[in-house]
Amino acid sequence: MLGMSRLPRVIWDDALTSYDFGPGHPLAPIRVDLTMALARELGVLDRVEMSGCVPATDDELALVHERDYIQAVRRVSERGEPDVSRGLGVPDNPAFTGVHEASALVTGATLAATRAVWSGETDHAVNIAGGLHHAMPGHASGFCVYNDPAVAIAWLLANGADRVAYVDVDVHHGDGVQTVFYHDPRVLTVSLHESPRTLFPGTGDPSETGADCTSVNVALPAGTGDAGWLRAFDAVVPPLLREFQPTILVSQHGCDSHALDPLAHLMLSLDGQRTAYAKIHRLAHELTGGRWIATGGGGYELVQVVPRAWTHLIAEVSGHPLDPATPTPESWREYARARVRDLPPLTMTDGREPEYPDFADGYDPADPVDRAIVATRKAVFPSHGLDPLP
Repeated sequence: MLGMSRLPRVIWDDALTSYDFGPGHPLAPIRVDLTMALARELGVLDRVEMSGCVPATDDELALVHERDYIQAVRRVSERGEPDVSRGLGVPDNPAFTGVHEASALVTGATLAATRAVWSGETDHAVNIAGGLHHAMPGHASGFCVYNDPAVAIAWLLANGADRVAYVDVDVHHGDGVQTVFYHDPRVLTVSLHESPRTLFPGTGDPSETGADCTSVNVALPAGTGDAGWLRAFDAVVPPLLREFQPTILVSQHGCDSHALDPLAHLMLSLDGQRTAYAKIHRLAHELTGGRWIATGGGGYELVQVVPRAWTHLIAEVSGHPLDPATPTPESWREYARARVRDLPPLTMTDGREPEYPDFADGYDPADPVDRAIVATRKAVFPSHGLDPLP
């Protein structure tokens, strides 16, 4: 267990499930409900401090979002009528009454986590309902209305943070966060995602490097599994963060990189994802004095993947990782069956033991994952004084 001086914080309010685009939409709020139920049944929440939240104010949202856009969301929220010019009322982002309040609460939850860490009340804090990384300053995108990680980072900069590192492991490119800080060298954004040639949003090539090469993109080929993904993470993220020396770490943990996710084409296991959480945790202790804010993100396999993945995330944040062989409680399985009518998983593992060769020992130019790693390192490493080749 990594040492911590204060209980980690989990931000939760049942009203966070009101971020709901309606029946049949992939971003179903049941995924966070089932996660919290599983974490509670397994005793994970007994090892953290639970804390509520309030909606982000317009001034807080305006740290990132255009005020005209905030007002447009409010109008949609009051009437439930679409505003397609602002990305609301399209299939990805259906308009619904209360969309502003629901979206502002998600952002408020991530801000509560951020304040708790920055004030020193705790070392780590997590908002699994957050991670809405596609929202742009002036329009909704990719199931995201307000960009809570970007608002949190902007709040940190406004409150004295010198350098913020943002690590995004969602299968989709963290395009909204990158856009907001593309020209701000105080923020290092690192996104590991499926190649834009095969997946929304079609951005995230290594050539998108931003100010002082502080926008970093690892575009992995469809079909990449645990070994390739973790090899890419180790080859890019630790050396860059060590050189950047962030004051605080913000991470987005979309679990749609899983092999069962219906919207993407990477092939990670739950065990590979759990390994990534532990790596990010260790980097926080190594580089930021433990200051770590974690959010959820994408993830659309509602029973088999999301609840287990994010229960592991909360457990990692707590400093008490779960044994992957832990059985899922029968009471939780009954609850999940009643809510989703699917067969829930029996244990907290996919039965994998992720192993991979270290990129530092050499690379294979014929391997598409290694080519992706080299493309990223060549694009950004020299500007950070790092050798792009092992």
